[in-house]
Amino acid sequence: MSLTRRGLLVGAAAGGGLLVAWSLMPRSYDIPLEPGAGETAFGAWVKIAEDGVITIAVPQLEMGQGVTTILPQLVAMEMGADWRQIAVEPAPVSGAYPNLPLAAKWAPLWRPLIAPLSDDEDDMLLKRWAERHRFSVTADGTSLAAYERPCREAAATARALLCMAAAKRWDVPWGECRAAEGFITHEDKRLRFGALAAEAGKLTPPDPPPLLPGNPQDPGSGLSNDEPAFPRIDLPSKVDGSYLFAGDVRLPDMVYAAIRHGPLDQAALSSFEAEKAAGMKGLVGVVRGKRWLAAVAHSWWTAEKALAAMAPRFTVTEPVDSAAMIDQLDDAVRRGSPQRVAERGQGDDRMGTPNLALRYDVAPAMHGTVETAAATARYADGRLELWIATQAEERARRAAAEALDISPADVVLYPMPAGGSFDRRLDFDHAIEVALIARETGRPVQLLWSRWQDHLTLHPRPPVAAVLSAAVRDDGRIDSFRARLAAPSTDREFGARLFENATNWAAKDYAADEADPMVAAGMMPPYGIPDVAVDHVPVRIALPTGRIRGKADGYTVFFRESFIDEVARRYNREPLSYRMEMLGRDVRLAECLQRAARLGEWDGGKDRSGRGLACHCMGDDITGGRIALIARMRGSGTGMVVETMSAAVDIGRVVNRDIALQQIEGGLIFGLGLALGSATSYQNGLPSAARLSALNLPKLGDTPEIRIDLIESDAEPFDPGEIGVTVVAPAIANAIHSASGLRIRRIPLISENL
Repeated sequence: MSLTRRGLLVGAAAGGGLLVAWSLMPRSYDIPLEPGAGETAFGAWVKIAEDGVITIAVPQLEMGQGVTTILPQLVAMEMGADWRQIAVEPAPVSGAYPNLPLAAKWAPLWRPLIAPLSDDEDDMLLKRWAERHRFSVTADGTSLAAYERPCREAAATARALLCMAAAKRWDVPWGECRAAEGFITHEDKRLRFGALAAEAGKLTPPDPPPLLPGNPQDPGSGLSNDEPAFPRIDLPSKVDGSYLFAGDVRLPDMVYAAIRHGPLDQAALSSFEAEKAAGMKGLVGVVRGKRWLAAVAHSWWTAEKALAAMAPRFTVTEPVDSAAMIDQLDDAVRRGSPQRVAERGQGDDRMGTPNLALRYDVAPAMHGTVETAAATARYADGRLELWIATQAEERARRAAAEALDISPADVVLYPMPAGGSFDRRLDFDHAIEVALIARETGRPVQLLWSRWQDHLTLHPRPPVAAVLSAAVRDDGRIDSFRARLAAPSTDREFGARLFENATNWAAKDYAADEADPMVAAGMMPPYGIPDVAVDHVPVRIALPTGRIRGKADGYTVFFRESFIDEVARRYNREPLSYRMEMLGRDVRLAECLQRAARLGEWDGGKDRSGRGLACHCMGDDITGGRIALIARMRGSGTGMVVETMSAAVDIGRVVNRDIALQQIEGGLIFGLGLALGSATSYQNGLPSAARLSALNLPKLGDTPEIRIDLIESDAEPFDPGEIGVTVVAPAIANAIHSASGLRIRRIPLISENL
């Protein structure tokens, strides 16, 4: 279905309400936002009840980033609604909510052979694909870019219809009516939205929707002490514990499942001692998969004990081993065949023999979500109901249908919020497993992975080995710069799993030999270096890898900003002024650097100052976000700790300042975890990090003071959720060098001296 602004029609909707439908909607298309009794639906986004409650559909996974506040806020601002009357409803899987910017960014993954024909979000082929495949994936910070315009147009349409209904009653031109605080007014007359909704739903709206002038912006932007104009909708229920996550679902006659998976990779269940659990009180049954074993019981703990008693054993075809991975990456970065993925000027044609080359490494990193994988399923009469938190709803729905050999039309997915994701919920193996367990059990069942199982099965951020080299003049100016990254083609591998439902090993085979530009995202310097070359050496390793918050920028910026600092130190250049000198082409990033320097009391990064600097432009030069960070270290009884992080951030137009600050702070803390921990090694297919405590994540007492200068801007809004992640590791590494003279070129930043 292609949503256009032309030809709105009105049709009867289930539940006694009215739906403003689009003329190009197929006749078999389900109503996305079904109105209940006393409600009127306006398109796919808005319902208005007689009591004035306005319900907004949210087609993105709420995983802490505040999307269930930001999208309704756009509707409320455009519509003139009272924020206290706004309610939220997770949108069902539907072609009405295509995420076109993400479909364009990921075109090389879903249509690799003709990706150049499909990488523009205005391309009709791309739109049809996204609508037909119900592509509403939550990822890459694209929620605002994808849904700001549709939300505003839906709200403007509803506002116009309400004004028209009121004008008809008052016999005045509808263009003279105004909407504010949930009322339509004209001179001294006013009517509630709820009193007009039913009449408004029968009218034909104007084309195009009459959007308010200007762009939505937080009215408190720039005033950090103001109370938020649009407080988070999900906050009260999260505080009082009534907010329901995937693991909180309860159904009549429901049972609970625990599961055991084999080591990575290609493990197959070989044997288990079923008799050891026979007769265990509360045990309902045992379900055997090809590569897993599940126990089902009246409590999860009973199921977990049954699995421990049965002691399942697995055979492994290609066990993951860190020592082997390190050797493969080392060989590839030294002797592998590079493929050019990005270039500026003449690349490395004029470099000759570089006079500086440095090696950097990154270990696999785990997501560390608060909530492990959880899903609830009910299967009866060939129909599956699935309650799950997933960033890729339609892909999870189709994978479950394929596992049960039923039509996707017979799978109903109820979107649940996630207790953190960081791209972990782009995986949906647990959707397949719970569907099969529900079918075999014959009862509603909730599957919950233990922390160990979550760590064992996840696809971590890939390990990377990189060599950065440059031709540097005697005064420190860089004429040519080259980055050579040896890493698996992670995003191609991820794309095969997501779009083709490929196994880990099939996905790795698919991605093995072809370079992946997304692996090197963020590597291109924002500085005015004339000639730049970025190469990827694809490496097939036994470990299946995936995406994590911050994307590749989370390690490429560490490489680049550490390297720039090392150049500055070697040529006796002050790190801040050295960067400023090269930033003539990016005024916004230069301003971030200046503001961060003031906020962080930058002293030139002198020896023993304990201050380190890093900056980054995430995304493209025009629409990307900018950040600069000063990290300050201090000595403690056990080594060194991060005392303060001072960031200046330009994310363009700020729609919700409170959430933007929360996301930037959260990104900085997540980046701190990636810089100092989150890593794991593997031996015989098993990760060394079995528990959350093994990831060395920052605790409340370890969290430094965070200062943020959020710069006001009229540029297009940029998602604040990931940009903070990118600069933490290099800023800390540079601060460590300033404080101690020790240069660390590996993430996590582990040393005997720290």
